[in-house]
Amino acid sequence: MRSFGARRGGRVSRRAVLGAAAAGAVGGAWPARSVARVIGANERIRVGFIGVGGRGTLLVDQLPEDGVIVAVADCNLPRAEKCRADRKASWDIMADHRRVLDRADVDAVVVATGDFQRVLPCIEACAAGKDVYAEKPLSLSVREGRALVQAVRRHDRVLQVGTQQRSMAINRLACALLREGKLGRIEEVRAINYSGPREAPAGGLPAEPVPAGLDWDAWLSQAAFRPFNAQWMGWMQWREFSGGQMTNWGAHGVDQIQWALGADETGPVAVEPLGEGLNAPVRMRYADGTVVNFVIEQGKGPMGGAVFVCERGKLEINRNKVASNPPEIARDLLAALDEAEEERRWSDETALWQARWHMEDWFDAMRTRRRPVADVEIGHRSVSVCHLANIARRVGRPLQWDPAAERFVGEDLDALLDPPRRGGHELPA
Repeated sequence: MRSFGARRGGRVSRRAVLGAAAAGAVGGAWPARSVARVIGANERIRVGFIGVGGRGTLLVDQLPEDGVIVAVADCNLPRAEKCRADRKASWDIMADHRRVLDRADVDAVVVATGDFQRVLPCIEACAAGKDVYAEKPLSLSVREGRALVQAVRRHDRVLQVGTQQRSMAINRLACALLREGKLGRIEEVRAINYSGPREAPAGGLPAEPVPAGLDWDAWLSQAAFRPFNAQWMGWMQWREFSGGQMTNWGAHGVDQIQWALGADETGPVAVEPLGEGLNAPVRMRYADGTVVNFVIEQGKGPMGGAVFVCERGKLEINRNKVASNPPEIARDLLAALDEAEEERRWSDETALWQARWHMEDWFDAMRTRRRPVADVEIGHRSVSVCHLANIARRVGRPLQWDPAAERFVGEDLDALLDPPRRGGHELPA
């Protein structure tokens, strides 16, 4: 995630690659579609990791047994070194993620960077012929999420978004129950009022020495350059780096709402703040009239789902669990799990954070070239809903949304859908 010029180390830079792609698009010709290596049924899938912070290391430990880690990149090199040493591994490690993408012995990459660092390495991986497991939230803005969807389709890649509840059996059954109308009409969806990010201090933060081994310019990625300060490393709180909990936990909770509403390829048509400020409750309406209210206080409801108020009862969906009124709704759902699904539902103490089943689905999709259960379009649409909530809070008024065009109706708010990016980190045209 380095800012760079035309060439470094004899390799074509990101700016050159994306610039060529953009020029080609204008002229109607894009770079040739990459071709996936055919992976035999008994072959191990060779994986590179980009980013090994807290979530990245968990994914390292939950990689399916038929996968092998070849290389790990992190612009905070001591972190990659620690990850390798803690596991007594012998992977190649490097600071520049492009060196992973250059390798012919890497079939796929796990991109577990910060939100603001994620989309460009994913696009570059697609162009390099790699399949991708991208952590959530998938994007920092609606525009860059759509650019990633286009890259995945153009290069015929398999991209699994790390919304692992899509691979949890009880979540699948509960969302299907609602989507199929078995509880009658959904009268209201009540979701967590996930907090948004805050503005960075107007004057920035005082400069501090850059820690040894950290490529600070690379870490900043698309964000405007600023002197290092350790507080920036808590990036989830700052708007330029993240959408806050609205896109962090919201990427999971909203994903369940989208799944239950059958809205995987669309979104709401109206959004409005129900108060003032960057953490105001938000109301959304879908084209069929379904209303989603982000009104439940954080910590007092299903962070990984929502409460669905229906004609024939109330169903609460959360990560790997359900509750209901009347209780037999949840009881019948749990009874529908087969023995294997129930056994792995609480297979170990990390079940709530389990990603192995989700990565297994990704592996199977790579072998068969089908779309995974949390395909890039699904992840993009879910986090776009979260972006809309944060935008409505910022502008402080009701907005109409066209989910097909991914534009606000009658509003000039494109700058909020496609925020400025630092030079050298532009998206393909």
